[in-house]
Amino acid sequence: MSVLPGGLRVCVESVPQYGRGLAAVALTVAAGGDDDPAGRHGTAHLVEHLMFPRSGGGSADPAGEGYAALVAGAGGVCNAETHRDHTVFHTTVPAELLPEALAWEAGRLLGFAPTEDVIRTETDVIGEEIRGAGDAGRYWESALGALYPGSRDSFGTAAELAGITAGEVEAFFRAHYTAPRMVLSVVGDVDPARVMAVVREVFGGVGVPRAAGELRAAGEARAAVVARAATEIRTAPLPAARPGVAVGHPLPDPVAERPAYLAQAVLAQVLGRSRLPVLARSARDGHRLTSATVTCGYHGQWLASAAPDLTLAVLGRAPGTEVGAAVDIWRSVLRAVTDGPLPEAEHRRAVNSLLVAWHRQADSLPTRAVALGRDALLLPGSAGPDALPTELRRTTPAEVAAAARALLEGPVTVTELAPQAVTIPAAQAGTELAPQKGTVG
Repeated sequence: MSVLPGGLRVCVESVPQYGRGLAAVALTVAAGGDDDPAGRHGTAHLVEHLMFPRSGGGSADPAGEGYAALVAGAGGVCNAETHRDHTVFHTTVPAELLPEALAWEAGRLLGFAPTEDVIRTETDVIGEEIRGAGDAGRYWESALGALYPGSRDSFGTAAELAGITAGEVEAFFRAHYTAPRMVLSVVGDVDPARVMAVVREVFGGVGVPRAAGELRAAGEARAAVVARAATEIRTAPLPAARPGVAVGHPLPDPVAERPAYLAQAVLAQVLGRSRLPVLARSARDGHRLTSATVTCGYHGQWLASAAPDLTLAVLGRAPGTEVGAAVDIWRSVLRAVTDGPLPEAEHRRAVNSLLVAWHRQADSLPTRAVALGRDALLLPGSAGPDALPTELRRTTPAEVAAAARALLEGPVTVTELAPQAVTIPAAQAGTELAPQKGTVG
């Protein structure tokens, strides 16, 4: 990794063996939903949108719509994701056009100056995204707010964004989109020396930093869990297509408690792939659960964020099965893992399923570029994404049993999923966190 004089970190990987004439660029910025100003929930998400405005751009202006049009005209694709602790923009283009793509990326940062009309357009778009958010996101956000008081999703609140001004947006951008808070990663069929020469030329004036210590460093402030004892926190019921219950548990810190965090990822695979499916049968077979899913991190995105996160189990309840009974079943499954020992074959299948997913992602240029940027920005001391397979293979059945015990002994949120009309507060609207689900266009 190289660091430019202004503080921008740059990671370049030449992988022509699977780049096949393509190059991916990811710009990862330490600015997310947790950085939203008071009363302006969704500002980080709005800034992400304003890097791809729907109007007001043009071919003469590399910011906004001009950028997307230039990428599309080159036969490339671009997208973005806003998380609680960062925002990432990723673009894939033919490798021979990488210098132009880097200049376009720098240009939209240097030319960021949204108009009031464009801001109104994008706040309306975000309002539609909030209204159309999926159930899984709402379940996760309900548990998040209970386990980590004060935490909010990254989507935003339409009411708080309704009156935001261009001055407020630009102030956020200038404060948070500084070079020391950015990582530029480039992966593909590229010449690293040539890439660095272009980056030094076009990014020299990007993100001039503020005074040292003025801004919170990425990952510095982490919300505290409301309780470490086995406290059950009941949250307000949420509407669902079928009766169910969502059970949430806090995850360990992915930096300070890395082995325990990875053990939770393996545990989620054990529970979701082998332990719970045998219980999720139709009601006529006498089972009390009709479905069961377990995710580690938002939509299963473990290690996609350094912000406090959680494991979430969503259990479908058969007719006559009360919420408490469903939670008891969940706890009995956890106790079975703690009582172990976990069979070696079952453990190996869970680890291998995570490794297969990792290798599939590693073959995707944009996903690889995003992973490099996230590791450099959010996971200090990390050996990089290539170290992850070795770390996963070190996870033992005993550590997975300890992970299950931690869920049993720690705080837990319980949310009834009821097939009825329940009003959803604006603050519980969905979060845009899933990979390849950015807000461009």
